[in-house]
Amino acid sequence: MLEGNDTTVAVTRDSHAKPPLHDVQSGHDHRELRIDKVGVRGLRFPIQIRDKAHSHQNTIATISMCVDLPKEFKGTHMSRFIEVLNAHGSIVHVENIEDILHAMQVRLDAATAHLEMEFPFFLTKKAPVTGMEGVMDYTARFAAAACGKEIDFVLTVIVGVTTLCPCSKAISKHGAHNQRGNVTVSIRSDKVVWIEDLIALVEASASSELYSLLKRPDEKAVTERAYENPVFVEDLVRNVALKLNALTDVTWYKVEAENFESIHNHNAYACIEKG
Repeated sequence: MLEGNDTTVAVTRDSHAKPPLHDVQSGHDHRELRIDKVGVRGLRFPIQIRDKAHSHQNTIATISMCVDLPKEFKGTHMSRFIEVLNAHGSIVHVENIEDILHAMQVRLDAATAHLEMEFPFFLTKKAPVTGMEGVMDYTARFAAAACGKEIDFVLTVIVGVTTLCPCSKAISKHGAHNQRGNVTVSIRSDKVVWIEDLIALVEASASSELYSLLKRPDEKAVTERAYENPVFVEDLVRNVALKLNALTDVTWYKVEAENFESIHNHNAYACIEKG
């Protein structure tokens, strides 16, 4: 009698057990087309990067994480990307990039993994005459990829500058038109290149660098510096490229400059790529 009751209870319990959830992503895809990159983009996460002046700088990155997908699988497991990232703590350290890439390969059973981090990078700059300090922000990007055990790493910085038109200066009785522009520099290198050094290299190639805080004596100095150092957008990319050519550890670079023209309804653009 007791045994019968026990059996009845066991059957009742089993009848209420939930069936396993179907894993659609791991199903076969009949189209048999390999996908080069699939993953998550637009993920914001705190990171800590190396800072030449203060050893470390805390900032917030917008992150992209992708892997390849073999032709036989219908989809990847998106939640696993976040699991990999969270497994490295509440703050991602740049020194962990290689570990994160390899963890993505293992966790998602992938041959290749890609990790991109774009973030604001801050520098304190002194005005050229008064020496008053202001904080400048720049955009930096780390793009890393793992193919097997091989790691590829590209550092990118986007630097705002001032340019003054040489032609306008040459043909005008008074003054010359100038404008802000953005210089985007991407490099591969055999050794570490500091973000700060890459920013300084770009700023030294323009008519003038930008500042967040300028008093009247500073504004006068910046205006006159730009007037005395006119550069076309073509000059700008060449100036940057020459300085990069002098860095023997840089194995590849791409330099792009875009001027937001002050007297045209279009922008001026130039690009040089090496390697």
